[in-house]
Amino acid sequence: MSNTDYHYILVRYGELSTKGKNRLSFINQLKRNIKEALFQFSALTYQETYDRLYITLNGENPADVSALLQNVFGIISFSWAYQCPSEIDAIAEAATRLAKAESGETFKVIARRHYKLFPMLSDEINRAVAGHILDETSLRVDVHQPDIKVWIEVRQDKTFIMVNMIKGSGGYPVGIGGKAMMMLSGGIDSPVAAYLMMKRGVKVDMIHFASMPYTSAQSLQKVKDLTKLLTPYQSSIRLNVIHFTTIQLAINKVVPESYTITVMRRFMFRIADRLGLDTRCLAIATGESLGQVASQTLDSMRVISAVTSLPVLRPVLTYDKNEIIDCSKRIRTYETSILPFEDCCTIFTPQKPTTKPHLNKVEFYESKLDIEGLINECLSQVDVEYITQKQTAETDDLF
Repeated sequence: MSNTDYHYILVRYGELSTKGKNRLSFINQLKRNIKEALFQFSALTYQETYDRLYITLNGENPADVSALLQNVFGIISFSWAYQCPSEIDAIAEAATRLAKAESGETFKVIARRHYKLFPMLSDEINRAVAGHILDETSLRVDVHQPDIKVWIEVRQDKTFIMVNMIKGSGGYPVGIGGKAMMMLSGGIDSPVAAYLMMKRGVKVDMIHFASMPYTSAQSLQKVKDLTKLLTPYQSSIRLNVIHFTTIQLAINKVVPESYTITVMRRFMFRIADRLGLDTRCLAIATGESLGQVASQTLDSMRVISAVTSLPVLRPVLTYDKNEIIDCSKRIRTYETSILPFEDCCTIFTPQKPTTKPHLNKVEFYESKLDIEGLINECLSQVDVEYITQKQTAETDDLF
């Protein structure tokens, strides 16, 4: 059978089944996210049931649709589905044709009788369909580890037959868990942290601190490119670029070198906190991994995050570097992250930053700075850009 012979894609919800009274909002959010991810397929139509979403292909290629559907969080798996009448002969014939088109030597039939007035029980459907496949092919039955699984869902007016199950991304639909302000550098860790936040249903706005002219235009473009690479998981991302040079120069004038990173990070968190509250974020998120650098020890985290009113979430806190790199390669941000364009943190990194800052010392050094004035100046000139999956698709079409 060719791809165009399939009529539907059947989507399974996964973790949504545990959400009780909130189930409807989860399903509606997932449906919205799926529609946004598949915006370029205008012929698709959608119908949801308690534990399934049926996407009617209306001639669209299921392989093309599947490539984008795999990035949508909240889906545990999905299958291409063939539709036939709810009559045992039609079911057996269609199942045999689908099984023949698959590669393998063994099979198993798994029938679910949703329409309870269908004149055969599920086990009887299994035996009847398996018998037809045995008569018409060289396939053998293996109920334990079959090469091919034939799923049959019998409903009143039609039956769905599937022979493949494509793994989804799991997690929760993006947006169902509120919104966080994601601190995005140009490195490996923060895009992975953003991805993990999205996977748990949290929508992210990005905040990036640029230090022009000490950082280059290529450095900022790198951050935009990383954001684009995350749009398959969240179709529209707000990127807030903070012009941070004035604050860094002010810090370097009055703060001892060993404490400059601590004070700088506290300013970043203050700005992220203020902007997050203004844009209805419920948390700040970072790519910090415990002990990886001086500002990511427990002592440093305690002192730095003391300036925020929003909670600080650190999705990769316990990951080692190799685990983070593996994830970045899987989500295709790694090659962009390692491009050699420095961000504001690497430009102003001291030779011997303290790993155990004292809060009273930090507050003393900060007393020499116009904290509110510097923050207000930054927030008055935020550059905001919305990066969308549609823009990314249009850019890809040019190459």
